[in-house]
Amino acid sequence: MTDRALAVVRAGALTTVQDRGRPGHAHLGVPRSGALDAPAAALVNRLVGNPPGAAVLETTLTGCTLRPRCAVTVAVGGAPCPVTVDGRPVPWAAPVRVRAGAVLDVGSADSGVRSYVAVSGGVLVEAVLGSRSTDLLSGLGPPPLADGTVLPLGRPGGRHARVDVAPQPAPPAELVLRVTPGPRADWFTPEAVRAFTSRVYRVSSASNRIGLRVDGPALERARPGELPSEGTVLGAVQVPPDGMPVVFLADHPTTGGYPVIGVVRTPDLPAAAQAVPGTPVRFMAVRRR
Repeated sequence: MTDRALAVVRAGALTTVQDRGRPGHAHLGVPRSGALDAPAAALVNRLVGNPPGAAVLETTLTGCTLRPRCAVTVAVGGAPCPVTVDGRPVPWAAPVRVRAGAVLDVGSADSGVRSYVAVSGGVLVEAVLGSRSTDLLSGLGPPPLADGTVLPLGRPGGRHARVDVAPQPAPPAELVLRVTPGPRADWFTPEAVRAFTSRVYRVSSASNRIGLRVDGPALERARPGELPSEGTVLGAVQVPPDGMPVVFLADHPTTGGYPVIGVVRTPDLPAAAQAVPGTPVRFMAVRRR
C-alpha cells in the first residue's frame, strides 16, 4: 500500500469525504452532494496548496482523529475547534505541518456544526460521476468514515499559503435566509405565507446533510391532497403535512411530492451548514431576479 495515506483513528459522529459535488445529474435521480459549507472547504484547500475542488473531510460536531503515513500539510476550518498534533495545540484556520505517524486531533466544535480538514494532495478516493463526495441519500461515493479507515492521498501540487490565521465568518447567532416565492406558494393560506416570512423559527436537532429542519409556526395549506412528484432544487423549502418547513441542502432528493413554498438563495446556504440546533431562523422575502 502507498505511504501517501491517512489512517482514521477516531471517526467522530459523522465524518465524510466531500468536494464540490456532482451537479448536473438530477435527471438521473442523483443529488449534487458536496461540502455543505463550500467556502470553508475551498479556503482550507487554499491554505494547504490544493486546488479548490480537492476532496476534504467534513466533520460533524465531534471532529475526528487522524494519523498520516507520510509528512503532510493540513488545515482545519469551518466550525472553530481545538486542533492538536501529538497532544500539542496547533493553530486552527492555518497551515500546519504534520510528520508521518503523528496524531492529528480535530476536536469538538466550539461553535457551529461542521469543520473541514484539508490535507496536501487531497483525499484521493475513487470518483463517482466526477466527484469523490459521500452522498448520504443515494449512497454514492465512499461510506462515512469509520475507525480504522485508510484514505489514499494525492501528490501535493502547490505550496501552502503563507498566513498565520485565515479569517472566516463566525457561525450564525441568527440565521437569515433570503427566499423567493416557490412554485407552490399558492398551496398555502395567505396567513401561512405571511407567517413564513415574518415569524421566527429555530433550527431543529433533526437537521442533517439532506435538509435543514426548523421548529416554529406550522404553515396551513389552502388546498388538500398531495402533488405528483416533481423536480426539486438546492435551497427549495418543502413543507410536509406537519407544516414545518424543510430547507433542502446538498444531499436533497431530486424529486418530491410536498409543496415548495419558497427557494433560499444559494449564497445563504453555507451559513445554514453551521447553524446549531436552537439557532433562530428568519426567512426574508426577496423578489425574483
